[in-house]
Amino acid sequence: MSDGIFIGLGAPEKDGGIPQILNLRRANRHGLITGATGTGKTVTLQGIAESFSARGVPVFLADVKGDLSGIAMAGSPTAKNADKLVARAQEIGVDNYSYADNPAIFWDLYGEQGHPIRTTVSEMGPLLLSRLMGLNETQEGVLSIAFKYADDQGLLLLDLGDLQAMLVHCAENADTLSARYGNVTKASVGAIQRQLLQLDSQGGDHFFGEPALDIHDFLKVDDQGRGYVNVLAADKLMQSPRLYATFLLWLLSELFETLPEVGDPDKPVLVFFFDEAHLLFDDAPKALTDKIEQVVRLIRSKGVGVYFVTQNPIDIPEEVAGQLGNRVQHALRAFTPRDQRAIKAAAETFRINPDLDVETAITELRVGEALVSLLQDDGSPSIVQRTLIAPPRSRLGPVDAKERAIIQSISPCADKYDTAVDRESAEEILAARGEAAAAAVQAAKAQAESEKAAAAQAKMEAKQREAELKEQARRDATAAREAARPSSMDRAVQSATRSAASAVGRQVANELGRAVFGGSTRRSSGGLAGKLVRGILGGLFK
Repeated sequence: MSDGIFIGLGAPEKDGGIPQILNLRRANRHGLITGATGTGKTVTLQGIAESFSARGVPVFLADVKGDLSGIAMAGSPTAKNADKLVARAQEIGVDNYSYADNPAIFWDLYGEQGHPIRTTVSEMGPLLLSRLMGLNETQEGVLSIAFKYADDQGLLLLDLGDLQAMLVHCAENADTLSARYGNVTKASVGAIQRQLLQLDSQGGDHFFGEPALDIHDFLKVDDQGRGYVNVLAADKLMQSPRLYATFLLWLLSELFETLPEVGDPDKPVLVFFFDEAHLLFDDAPKALTDKIEQVVRLIRSKGVGVYFVTQNPIDIPEEVAGQLGNRVQHALRAFTPRDQRAIKAAAETFRINPDLDVETAITELRVGEALVSLLQDDGSPSIVQRTLIAPPRSRLGPVDAKERAIIQSISPCADKYDTAVDRESAEEILAARGEAAAAAVQAAKAQAESEKAAAAQAKMEAKQREAELKEQARRDATAAREAARPSSMDRAVQSATRSAASAVGRQVANELGRAVFGGSTRRSSGGLAGKLVRGILGGLFK
């Protein structure tokens, strides 16, 4: 059993039973654990997970019902089902059965029952975000344009606030973006924004931000060489099934992109258990299903094993189910036609055992019993065997709040993720740009108003100067006229002078006339010669 994980004892009625061993070198070929509610899937999952941990393989598991956290604590002989566990160990020949704990790290997207798990919007990418928000093809295209534009502008999309700010910016610049990247309509942006608000109300804001998860923190081992069991508290997360499914797919994608190629290692680098796995595929578009199939198929070479846990084997698409080599099938009930199809489908996936009627056995299995087929050394599946599943050694049931707090306090990731960081990103940069643009517009407006006021003032001053010049010219003209007009004294003098000159002229004229023409003065002065002389003299004395 040292070369693999003991799953249980098969066909105990023949030759003392056949141990069912999960080969560690084939554990990265993925697996499937199915069965109806209450048939023992969770206990099987817990037993396999703690066995991986004991062999130095880190484990990630989603605790959907809240009871897998007990894997961090050792079982107890006083526990409710302790006698059944001991009896099962004796029944399958486990002589060294004892209780044991496992090193564990608790995680929680909401940060309530473990370290917060965060990623950035950019790392999630438009495809998974579109799935998360239920966008149609056109809206997904607009979201992709927003991501591309953010990359081109060097804008970090870290949280939902950044994405919201980027969408607002895209709506405001829709015409410019359409010319460069393709059609961007305000209607499509508005539809994305509405879905974003819905995602935010479902708690998506807790998932996006920093510090982002370092995927290598899932790969830790303790000082005893045991792999840490990373327990995701998913009981609250299950209330948002789309967020749960998208988160799991993102986690697989991150592992695929981050981890190096290792081929088929002696043991897996990490093993994932995805409970309620059907949520990954419910209403998933073809592109997303293809993405899941691609990741599951290729992540094997990274040394990662993926184990889907679900109630019905037909919940898993055939393209994905074909990649799952290790299978544990608990009981199914044939209550409905769908149940009957599931039983038939499950029976057909196993390698035939001529001594076992698989279809009948599936409906007859007891709690803690399963049909098991595992990959052998050569990679081929073993013949399906009816198997009693080995009991886990850790506690069946959840830890209490005090135990969880103690485990959190000694976690190797303590204080690394518990405090959120909000560094400058798209939201802050776009806000700063908007404020700068608004300030520039305001400054330009103020400058224009100032220039307008200055022009009006200059125009008014020019008119005032023109009026002053006109008034000055009028005053100068008036002054000139006044200066040119003789005063009353001057006029009196001039009048007196003219009168005197006239009299003198007449006298001279008379005398000159007598001298020249002879005769009486009166006759001479009244004659033609007198008038001529007076005219000449008058002009002289004027």
